[in-house]
Amino acid sequence: MKRPITAGVDGTEESLAALAWAAREAVRRGLPLRVVHAWRFQPHEAVDAGDAGSQAGWVRKAVAEAARTVIQQHPELDVTTDVLEGGPVDTLTAAAADAEMLVLGSRGHGRVVGFLLGSVGQQVIAGATGPVVLVRAGDEPAAEADGREVVVGQQGDPDDSAAVLRFAFETAAARGATVRAVRAWTLPPVFSYSPGSLKLLDEAGGLEPYEKKALAAAVQPWRDRFPDVAVAEHVEMGSAGQVLLDVAGQAQLMVVGRRARRSAVGARIGSVAHGVLHHAGCPVAVVPPA
Repeated sequence: MKRPITAGVDGTEESLAALAWAAREAVRRGLPLRVVHAWRFQPHEAVDAGDAGSQAGWVRKAVAEAARTVIQQHPELDVTTDVLEGGPVDTLTAAAADAEMLVLGSRGHGRVVGFLLGSVGQQVIAGATGPVVLVRAGDEPAAEADGREVVVGQQGDPDDSAAVLRFAFETAAARGATVRAVRAWTLPPVFSYSPGSLKLLDEAGGLEPYEKKALAAAVQPWRDRFPDVAVAEHVEMGSAGQVLLDVAGQAQLMVVGRRARRSAVGARIGSVAHGVLHHAGCPVAVVPPA
């Protein structure tokens, strides 16, 4: 059974853009689309908010209307809708576990509580076991035109970046796009290198050639697996977040890894993912480690 692409909707402009993005991606990949809304009864003394049954009915109607729009645009698409009672963090995290990817709006504070990109969004990204794609309001299909790249950040060794590279290459293959694999590097403290790594650096001819060889080694298995996908390898000195943002202008999608950790103030997703989510104008996919 094919796992769906799941879109979370909350009545905001951002979530509707995310739904449209998810529908296009589902068509490209030949996958079903699942539309979900996390709902919890919210009585209000100041206004007539109705009882739980009435509220649930209003929400189901709104979700069905949103789904009807994408069905009209993509009549061949298999679409299901679910209004799930519960808090947004737990509900969306569970939905992500059953999906090929979860797609959400990157901000949203509408009549129904918005999902992203506050603490709720960070907790969903940090807890999700699969990719989460964030889409801004105003995203248009034209941004996915030929010539714009799927940009992916690569760090560490090939095993560290396998999940993020796989997602990037699968997406590029479905779109006929080029993958731009980006590896940023900085001058490390001299004592951070072991004798073994110093020997490898010497054999590579220095820091930048070493980083280029590391990127090439990480990308090669995916070149072999997706021979029809064009690849540009980009190595640049600087912080990873800034280097990625410097090339974001030519991206139709940015793909980054996630290094989630818990702190006293809640879930944190790592500085690179956090910076790209806030500043990249294109959709951003955050992929957990395999």
